Amino acid sequence: MVGAHGGQDASAWVQRWSHLVAPGASVLDVACGSGRHVRWFAQRGFRVTAVDRDAAAVAPLAGIAEIIVADIEAGPWPFTGRHFDAVIVTNYLWRERLPEVVTSVAPGGLLIYETFAAGNETVGKPSNPKFLLQPSELLRASAGLRTVAFEDGFEASPERFVQRIVAVRESPSQTPGPRRFGLVPETSPAQVKSLDSEESA
Repeated sequence: MVGAHGGQDASAWVQRWSHLVAPGASVLDVACGSGRHVRWFAQRGFRVTAVDRDAAAVAPLAGIAEIIVADIEAGPWPFTGRHFDAVIVTNYLWRERLPEVVTSVAPGGLLIYETFAAGNETVGKPSNPKFLLQPSELLRASAGLRTVAFEDGFEASPERFVQRIVAVRESPSQTPGPRRFGLVPETSPAQVKSLDSEESA
């Protein structure tokens, strides 16, 4: 099911965690729709690949990303053997593809996933249980990855039940000590100076 992608702004969940994606990394946007996340990452210098079955919706994205027009529900997974530094999925669920989505995360790479959960049928659409995650389902689906953040609950504005995860496929570290997954973006000294200047203006 290709769900509605909810406006043109990048998901707040994607925005919150995109600082963990390494600069210049490869990003796969699954069921990208009109491409709000394709644009979000492309504008920040990432190498974006996007897949959707709606050729007309993705046509305007051809100049900024690798576009794959494919029905991943009826046809084969088009990325067998390929891996990406980040895999992004929002407002989309097709359970049969969850294993391939997770497998597409490269060593050291990141999965950012957010979609509707069971309970949403009481407040709106989607209401079909085929398209609603069961409690902790994303945790189970990404069991081979390290969970950095997970949410499973209800939001009031707009009303919806939602489940979200950020998970990393760990790889041998190139430096001593554990890899640090910052829970908030780091602010550089230049950014701090700029913010101070704006506040004093």
